[in-house]
Amino acid sequence: MATPPRTTPPRPNPTPEADRGGVAARIRLGRVFRVESKDYVLLLSTVVFLVLFGLVMVLSSSTVESRLEDGGFFVQALRQGMFAGIGLPLMLIASRMPERFWLRVAWPLLLTACVLQLLVVATPLGIEVGGNTNWLALGPVQFQPSEIIKVALVIWLGLIVTKKQAHLGDFGKGVVPILLVGGGAIGLVLLGGDLGTVMIMGAMLLGTLFLIGVRFRLLLPPVLLSAALFVIVAVSSDNRMRRISAFLQENCEQGAGDDCWQIQHGRFALANGGVFGVGLGNSTAKWSWLPAADNDFIFAIIGEELGLIGAVVVIALFVLLAVAFARVLRSAQTPFAKTVTAAVMVWVIGQACVNIGVVLGVFPVLGVPLPLVSAGGTALVTTLFAIGVVLSVARDPAASARAAARLAARASARSTTGTPAGRTR
Repeated sequence: MATPPRTTPPRPNPTPEADRGGVAARIRLGRVFRVESKDYVLLLSTVVFLVLFGLVMVLSSSTVESRLEDGGFFVQALRQGMFAGIGLPLMLIASRMPERFWLRVAWPLLLTACVLQLLVVATPLGIEVGGNTNWLALGPVQFQPSEIIKVALVIWLGLIVTKKQAHLGDFGKGVVPILLVGGGAIGLVLLGGDLGTVMIMGAMLLGTLFLIGVRFRLLLPPVLLSAALFVIVAVSSDNRMRRISAFLQENCEQGAGDDCWQIQHGRFALANGGVFGVGLGNSTAKWSWLPAADNDFIFAIIGEELGLIGAVVVIALFVLLAVAFARVLRSAQTPFAKTVTAAVMVWVIGQACVNIGVVLGVFPVLGVPLPLVSAGGTALVTTLFAIGVVLSVARDPAASARAAARLAARASARSTTGTPAGRTR
């Protein structure tokens, strides 16, 4: 006898709750994997390439000094790689934070950074390196609080400009409070004698105000005052005066004094590279001839090993980075987004110009590293973190504007009804 055909039980129809759950899951995944803006991709890719290039150049330029100081050829390069491994994820985490988060942490971060800098200049915990007291030792950990102050100033400027947007055309109500707090933080770094970092921070503060639309006539008095203070501080230190004198000497390249040594051998390294370079890893200047070969003068090693072509490529990468910052600045729709983007752009691009200018003999030796490329853990991590803040406003330029509009609408509703929006008495 034939058996009846099997029938499968009908599948239950999904409930509305399950439908909503599936849709919500898809929406969340879409938010995670959505395509970011072109400005975001351009900025992120340029930064990552510069960091990877810097790791290669730090490895190449530090092997000799690493062997002499640490007992291993790759100790300094591995240390730099560790900081890059910290800074890159930190940058990506910062890029996911909303604007309201940065507005909340601005004051606590600035106050914490200033307290750490006070420990450097006012307690035995501060360490002097190269004539400047700018390092803090907390147990086995050593770092530069001045670099943390840079990041804190970037976020704090975004907060204070947001609050004083209506008074930026008034010198007394708008500009002076910003200069007093920002100048106070920079003054703490100046107490440690790090004039190069102070110059970058001062340019960042004044340059940011100019880029966001503050009229130059309001900034001219603080610019002149800063220039006068810079001259006074420079001539008050024998170490700085020797550097300036070596820079001004016409025959410094002939070895006139010990302070000409670094300038002299930096130029020798560039000249030895020629057009095509001597090859990666084949530098002779790094064999204890050029001080700070993996840090302040790493551009000289780039010019020697990769030649004029390699040096031009590095300059072109920083030009591309400046274009990426400018595109983010142009598309920014809130005062906070414009301010932090302008501040980080002046910081990174300005510092790169100063570092390359020192190696080329345009400026006296100021002791500032090449951002994202030179060796230095604190500088690399803080620079990447600051760029992460810019990436957070570049992901969706209109998101912050929409959030600000919603907050303004809620505030307007509260003031009109006297009760929170959406509720009745």
